[in-house]
Order: sequence, then structure tokens, then C-alpha cells
Amino acid sequence: MDGIHDMGGMDGFGPIPIEQDEPVFHAPWEGRVWALNSALGALGKWNIDAGRYTMEQLDPALYLQSIYYQRWLYRTENILIAHDMVTRAELDTPPEQRKVEKQGQGQALSVEEIFARQRQARSARVDMAVEAQFKAGDKVRARNIHPKGHTRLPRYVRGKAGVIDRDHGVFIFPDTNAVFAGKKPQHLYSVQFSAREIWGPDAAAADKVYVDMWDDYLEVS
Repeated sequence: MDGIHDMGGMDGFGPIPIEQDEPVFHAPWEGRVWALNSALGALGKWNIDAGRYTMEQLDPALYLQSIYYQRWLYRTENILIAHDMVTRAELDTPPEQRKVEKQGQGQALSVEEIFARQRQARSARVDMAVEAQFKAGDKVRARNIHPKGHTRLPRYVRGKAGVIDRDHGVFIFPDTNAVFAGKKPQHLYSVQFSAREIWGPDAAAADKVYVDMWDDYLEVS
């Protein structure tokens, strides 16, 4: 997606803070958001690509002023609303004032069942015979496209020339999976770009950048 969410190659956001002995969660509510997100995925109401696409639809100002798990929280709320699992009015009602209707609710999943479902659906690899469009050593160019929906093709490599380093095999295509338009399995490659091809002549001559890219992102150079 073209927007503030594709931050690869962008600067001006200041240094990245590095904490010594950084905790997994900085506050209890962050752990709870992580747990809610995990349970939601186990219900099969969304997939990782749809989750990323939902986050990319957050208002740019809200996205930039929010910390990591706040973005997760807003994303989870929007997924719940989109799938009629909760209403905006319910979310806006203080917890002590909410009236939860027991009727129509499904059976609660145990922690063990949630993790079991996650393990079953975690891999995006597809066991299918799909013809590869490229092979290691092929000279390719990232397509200069600007899709309106979700994509894993970063802007900073669009239109840039590279070389296929390796073929990872067949994987789900995120662009279609994000909008539940089918898995469209195809080969995923590690593509090598020179730093100078991406950043210009001031970049170090020996530096390389490797980007994982699907068939639909590439064309013959």
C-alpha cells in the first residue's frame, strides 16, 4: 500500500531507541492485546495479510502517534467490527456499563486450543506444483506498480534491477489473501539488489539488499 505505513527507506523520524533489558510487554494491557489478537486469529476470522491490510487503513496521523500495541488494538477493534463480532457502540461503552448478552455466544476456546489452531495455520507455504517464472541468477526488475490494496512490494525497490538469489518455494500471495480474494499461490524469491541501485552512487559499493518477492512483483530486466 502506498502510504505512511510503508516506511522502508524513509528518514526524518529520529533515532530508534534501544532499551537495555527491554521487557516483552511494557504494560499489562499490551500482553492482553497480544492475547486477544492471538485468539482472534485462531477463530479464523482473518489472516496475517488481512491483519496487516487493516492496520494500513488506520489514519496516518493516528498511526504515527500510536505505539506498537496501540496499533494492534485499533486493528483488532476494526476487525471485530467488520466481522459483526462487536459494535462500535459496545467498544465505546465503559466496561462497567456494558450489558453482555450470553445468548448466541460461541463456546470459549481454551489456551491450548488457540495455540493448536495457530500451529496448524502458521505457515504460508503451499504444497502445490506451480511453475516458477524465474530461477537463481536471473536478472529481474521489481515492477513499478502502485496497488490500492495491500502489498509486500516496498516502494524503495519498485523499478529497481536485481538478481534472483534463491527460490524459497511456493507461498500464498499476500495481495489477494489480504482481501480474501484467494491464496493465488506462486513462487517467492530472495532478490539481491546493490545498495547503489537503490540508494544511488553515494551508497557503499559492496553493500547488498535482499528482498523477498513473489512472481507477480517481478519482470525480466
